[in-house]
Amino acid sequence: MAQATGLHIAGRWQQGASVIENRNPSDITDLIGEYAQASSAQLDEAIAAARQAQPAWWRAGVQKRHDVLMAIGSELMARAEEIGRMVSREEGKPLAEGKGEVYRAGQFFTYFAAEVLRNQGDLAESVRPGIEIDVRREPVGVVAIISPWNFPVATPAWKIAPALAFGNAVVWKPANLTPASAVALTEIIVKQDIPAGLFNLVTGSGRDVGQRLVESRDVDAISFTGSVPVGRGIAASAIANMTKIQMEMGSKNPMIVMDDADLDLAVAHVANAAFGGTGQKCTAASRLIVHDAIHDAFVEKLAAAAQALKVGHALEEGTQIGPAVSEGQLQQNLDYVALGKSEGAELVCGGERLTRPTEGYFMAPTVFASTRNDMRINREEMFAPITCVIKAGSYDEALSIANDSEFGLTAGIMTRSLARANHFRANMRAGCVMVNLPTAGTDYHVPFGGRGASSYGPREQGRYAAEFYTTVKTAYVAAGAPE
Repeated sequence: MAQATGLHIAGRWQQGASVIENRNPSDITDLIGEYAQASSAQLDEAIAAARQAQPAWWRAGVQKRHDVLMAIGSELMARAEEIGRMVSREEGKPLAEGKGEVYRAGQFFTYFAAEVLRNQGDLAESVRPGIEIDVRREPVGVVAIISPWNFPVATPAWKIAPALAFGNAVVWKPANLTPASAVALTEIIVKQDIPAGLFNLVTGSGRDVGQRLVESRDVDAISFTGSVPVGRGIAASAIANMTKIQMEMGSKNPMIVMDDADLDLAVAHVANAAFGGTGQKCTAASRLIVHDAIHDAFVEKLAAAAQALKVGHALEEGTQIGPAVSEGQLQQNLDYVALGKSEGAELVCGGERLTRPTEGYFMAPTVFASTRNDMRINREEMFAPITCVIKAGSYDEALSIANDSEFGLTAGIMTRSLARANHFRANMRAGCVMVNLPTAGTDYHVPFGGRGASSYGPREQGRYAAEFYTTVKTAYVAAGAPE
């Protein structure tokens, strides 16, 4: 069972030093499998293999890299239903979301296959006669990728695809909660005609494997998606070796609903953004800043929409909200409900664990009203199907509340006013702003990232990914010896 449950290091599947159980959060009696945990020696082997393989991959040329990435992306899209079912079984998102995630992962690979052929340099004239200058991008080297459990295929795909496209080698440490998805993606990548050791899957705990990975002097760059505390720890470790870092971390995304908004559309977009993926998205709308003229009607409609959502087994037809990913995550969610009550927030609906035919980590979508922006439930990322309504008396007050956060990933506004929409786009301090759209939902061909504690380093996705996965070389060449 090495290939089904193991690590992939230096071109071959390996067993780990130990294993962990992987269970379905929709039905904890469903054991998906036992998955390997790497030893320190295996991690070191993976890093060494990546460093040895990377130059050959760069020399293979653009057509080779294009063909490999195109093959990976095409297979992911073709197998979206099969692998999406595994994602939903393992992570707990509804089946439609699981399929959609895998298909989107394939699109990342096919997009960056095209980018391989567009990776062109620049020519410049020197201020000195007889000298030519060319500026080109080269691989950064060995890239460590540390990815989260909430998008176990899509998030690593948008990191792995540009890493390989620009000629780098990869050591990937996925989240321990979703190892089956990691194995499925790895199987597709390593079946391609690539140098042995170019791509390595190394599963294990963040405390052990992850920490050793980010401290390695043989890693040239680290791309991380996860929490702010872990991100800060990675940055502290990486700076000792001057390792390049790119980090996507926490969020507390606001969505403003103005008095001129289409109320039904606003409720639909908020319910999508707040509760989709069980609220386990870094782009989820968790702070709803609502104009007081429509506040009561909005809260009433949102509560009705939340209560109408079908919560159940991720693979069951009609399920709209799946379980929390783990017992620990569910307990953290319930702790935030208790905290909100203790802070004086009004629990409008939800907030409780739900019983379903299968034993899983189900929770009712939750709406708090009468909240203030200084409450912890409005300051801390909850990663839960919980959203909090804050009343505002004007657009200016709403914008001020929205910007009053250490985070700045996504932000949205619902309004019919072009003037307000344009002002919001210009003055909202967030990496992604949405007008009359949910805060969740971004395209794969444009940059993604935030401000403040949400992000650090170059943007992910689109052409901007080259800033992280390459290094720039400027070459000066004399045209010939002077006569």
